[in-house]
Amino acid sequence: MEFFDAIYDHLYEFIGAYMFLALALTLFTGLPVAIALGGISVIFGGLAIYLEFLDVAVFFQVIQRVWGGDGASGAVQNPILVAVPCFVFMGTMLEKSRVAEDLLHILQVMLRRVPGALALSVTVMGTIMAATTGIIGASVVMMTLLALPAMLQRGYHPALATGTIAASATLGILIPPSIMLVLMANLLAVSVGNLFIGAIFPGLVLSGLYFAYILLISGIRPQLAPPLPDDAIVLEPTQKKNVGRVCMVVAGVVLVAVLGEEFLGDDIINWGLCGFLVIFAACMILGRLEGDTMLGGVLRGFVPPIFLIVMVLGSIFAGWATPTEAAGVGAFGSLILAWFNRTLSKQVLTQVIHRTALTTAMIFFIFVGATAFSTIFRNVYGEDLIIEFIEWLDLHPWSLLFMLMFTIFLLGFFFDFLEITLIILPVFAPIIRAMAPAFANHLGYADPVTVADTQFLEAQVIYWFAILVATNLQTSFLTPPFGFALFYMKGVAPSSVKMQDIYLGIVPFVALQVIGILLVLEFPGLALWLPEQILGR
Repeated sequence: MEFFDAIYDHLYEFIGAYMFLALALTLFTGLPVAIALGGISVIFGGLAIYLEFLDVAVFFQVIQRVWGGDGASGAVQNPILVAVPCFVFMGTMLEKSRVAEDLLHILQVMLRRVPGALALSVTVMGTIMAATTGIIGASVVMMTLLALPAMLQRGYHPALATGTIAASATLGILIPPSIMLVLMANLLAVSVGNLFIGAIFPGLVLSGLYFAYILLISGIRPQLAPPLPDDAIVLEPTQKKNVGRVCMVVAGVVLVAVLGEEFLGDDIINWGLCGFLVIFAACMILGRLEGDTMLGGVLRGFVPPIFLIVMVLGSIFAGWATPTEAAGVGAFGSLILAWFNRTLSKQVLTQVIHRTALTTAMIFFIFVGATAFSTIFRNVYGEDLIIEFIEWLDLHPWSLLFMLMFTIFLLGFFFDFLEITLIILPVFAPIIRAMAPAFANHLGYADPVTVADTQFLEAQVIYWFAILVATNLQTSFLTPPFGFALFYMKGVAPSSVKMQDIYLGIVPFVALQVIGILLVLEFPGLALWLPEQILGR
């Protein structure tokens, strides 16, 4: 009898630890993540009820947290998450609209005399496209199909070619608009707009590190990235009259917008937005008339992504739309781009809607499973167990932060960003928030003396922590054996490209991502300065 009492007491204290361990083992079996999360929740919830640790009403609490009755408390009805299907639709539609193809072409033209021109073009294209879509699978496949055959044909080393494409195509997980940032904002109950703005500089830092590495390696070992021959890209001469037309249209529209806002006001008409749309339409039409010239390439290559970036991020920063509304604007903008590029058809629209529905269903299925897991885990005092373990370790806040970043990095070798985000953030964010005063001086703030100061500091620490995690999760797409970007690439790459080439190619880029994480750790202003300038304290 004492033996069973000892087992009962042991389970009462450590059932949360066994629940976490069971989840880890189940994920390694290859079972779908959503089913693993939900199944473990049901099994351990039922066990806790059987052992009378919990009441059966805990399952009604799970339903409340998944669905919610007020349209805000539940994961499924949370208005913030409406942005997810819109961003998925936008990214999938962009894949069909040939925007990336035109952009890569003009970037090759502009960088053709620079060492490693094609790889640098891919990096710049990946950065620009990241600001238009947060769908990594679509970006990797699209950029691999567009750039990899051309890079191999030009004599690029397969490792450098595949590493450049994989790293550049996954920038969309960090540079807004990013689905991951939307999910993180929901989990942390913070502003999506703040996260979007805060992620811009870290994303550009990673892109800059890639650019500098390619430039350096191409200069030191030009055989890895041969320069483009002078006759590789032949352009027709630009028609001077079209240059004048573009200048006249831009100047005329800007003048009308300024005068309209000055004398008529913007209560009824948003003159700035209307002027921007007119300039976009005129540039697209003139770019098509110009043909394969430098001006035509610039208009067709740069104007569409700039249009979408302004429509999504510009509408958020200008206060015209909330992040959720901006996602709908971006989805509509991708339809306009596809129509201008003459790729919009009933068949394409059907395919895009179908893929959007499947991707969104997968994301929300995982979200439901993760919500159920976190609810049961919290009710069996799993979080308290983790807090007690951390207190037992007696780690300095900086040691804990480094340990957590290292843990997320290791988890990226085996799990997708969704699983890591949904499991790690709800557990560790409150712990980091409680340690906020220890990071005050590093973030450039005085020690809090009032409740308002403490709340502000905790919010800033959480934003910094979220950007750190987001930067760290870049590696989860590239690190073997389960780097999803690597498998997306291998699925569409030429047969001459071996998996070992892809693994070899991503090593320096993962190292650069680690440098990026350390830079955001050392210089928190990379994540916090821009939101403060735009949104204020």
